[in-house]
Amino acid sequence: MPARIEDYALIGDMQTAALVSRDGSIDSMCLPRFDSSAVFTHLLGTEDHGFWRIGTAHPSHRTAPSAARRRYLPGTLILESKWDTPTGRVRVTDCMPPRDGTPQTVRIVEGTAGTVAMRSTLRMRFDYGRIVPWVTTTDEGRLHAVAGPDSLWLDTSATTYGQDETSYADFTVRAGERVAFVLSWHPSHQAPPPVPDAGEALEATEKFWSRWSLLCTYDGPYRDALLRSLITLKALTYAPTGGIVAAPTASLPEEIGGGRNWDYRYTWLRDAAITLSSLLRTGYREEARAWSAWLVRAVAGDAENLQIMYGIAGARSLGEVEFDWLPGYERSRPVRVGNGAAHQLQVDVYGEVAMTLHAAREAGLGPAETAAHLQVKLVEYLERVRDQPDDGIWEIRGPRRHFVHSKGMAWAAMDRTITLVESGGTTVDPGVLDRWWELRDTIHAQVCEHGFDSARGTFTQSYGSPELDASLLLLPQTSFLPPTDPRVIGTIRAIQHELSTPDGFLLRYPSAGSAVGVDGLEGDEGAFLACSFWLVDALSMIGCTGEARTLLEKLLALGNDLGLLSEEWDPVRQHLVGNFPQAFSHVAMCDSILRLAAEDTAVRVL
Repeated sequence: MPARIEDYALIGDMQTAALVSRDGSIDSMCLPRFDSSAVFTHLLGTEDHGFWRIGTAHPSHRTAPSAARRRYLPGTLILESKWDTPTGRVRVTDCMPPRDGTPQTVRIVEGTAGTVAMRSTLRMRFDYGRIVPWVTTTDEGRLHAVAGPDSLWLDTSATTYGQDETSYADFTVRAGERVAFVLSWHPSHQAPPPVPDAGEALEATEKFWSRWSLLCTYDGPYRDALLRSLITLKALTYAPTGGIVAAPTASLPEEIGGGRNWDYRYTWLRDAAITLSSLLRTGYREEARAWSAWLVRAVAGDAENLQIMYGIAGARSLGEVEFDWLPGYERSRPVRVGNGAAHQLQVDVYGEVAMTLHAAREAGLGPAETAAHLQVKLVEYLERVRDQPDDGIWEIRGPRRHFVHSKGMAWAAMDRTITLVESGGTTVDPGVLDRWWELRDTIHAQVCEHGFDSARGTFTQSYGSPELDASLLLLPQTSFLPPTDPRVIGTIRAIQHELSTPDGFLLRYPSAGSAVGVDGLEGDEGAFLACSFWLVDALSMIGCTGEARTLLEKLLALGNDLGLLSEEWDPVRQHLVGNFPQAFSHVAMCDSILRLAAEDTAVRVL
């Protein structure tokens, strides 16, 4: 069995990432990119599907011992794990250096006291665990594995040997001794990559992250949690393009044993607004500029074919398939790769893109003329589709509905584009602005008439439905209504009452257990962490800052020992569930921390 989700740590090089468990096993890693096939897929299967463990070796241990302590080196993505044994102590340092050519995974074992027996177990399985590579050792002692277009090179001073299609290294470290391992991916048809220097790679990695972290201008409460989230978001950024993956994993379940398992190794447009906002308010203008530029390139002015998500380089085809050879995390099937929701109609995306471009323009990020032209084209298309039912923010697989959140975001798209024209950011034909004014008012009136339940005093998930939806908490953030409006306050309190789990966190919307729910799916799911952070924001906006701060601190406590959050929290099992770590959760956390900080006049933002 793989480890619990919260037992994993993230390392990465801003082009791909790996998950490292407490016992020193890398159980998930795709090479050479986030969206490439995996070479280690133990996370979704068994050890036969690939892993790389470096840990203590002792004959009395039937299972690999977990590290006694672990941490990230301050301000970095360098993982340090420590084991205590009867004979001594040892430290393993794991990192992936920012890429300059060949992607590398560096693992350095260092004795700190006494003598410790160690073992490296490397089971390489390409194509998500299906393909056993051909492994040889060169005359120079380099381990070389080949499978089709891919190859891996292992460089180490430890002696390796093969057994049962697995590569081992048994060695002993004493206090002050170091043994390094570097695993490099390389196209199999090219000449071998240079032999790496593990010490130099570690030093360069620490220097990069330390310098990057110093750019953070936030100096208020919960700074450590905010900085760790920002580092995580940076790690999930595909450096060549600026696109941010939702998570580095696929098919980690929203319900253990259930079928709500999706591939999140892509870039969602709706993450843009709050991502940009958090980056800009914490000093990271270059990342915000790269993300804004990615958005303009990906959408490319093709309003009629706007997608809700794209590949990390802007690819549009993200075909969804199921892998029947993988049993899934804790038997949660099917295992899906690709995402069939990419071509859904989600009207809210137009609002999120308009709000993103508006925020970028206000911050002076370009390219302004191209972005303004794109925004106008998107709104012109929105005029034709805004009154259609859609699939909504949650990418339902059931019948389309008139989702209130979608309509509210359509209003936001019109509002921000009117502001663009009125501020001189672009020009439109005579009469167009008047038409947009009228359409904006029409959308607002329709939402208030058809999307509000006056008997209960709350907005609802869709026109005429009794269900609630946590996405309604975002309405005041768009300025659709002021936070003090009784309809907003009533909606916040109704959502708290009807969608809260026993421990006070929020579900996205009601589910139906074994029956098919409003989303067209069977099964339940955990509390959606981003929604719970939205509740923090909503409570803060209506003046309930004490209640908001209490909820924020409860949410921060859900993070693992390294400060990482997944997509959801299982209130029954009391564990993290869903893809991990989840960018949406960390962005929402940053936004909540910054919003509460703005309420505290003692906070200093440099």
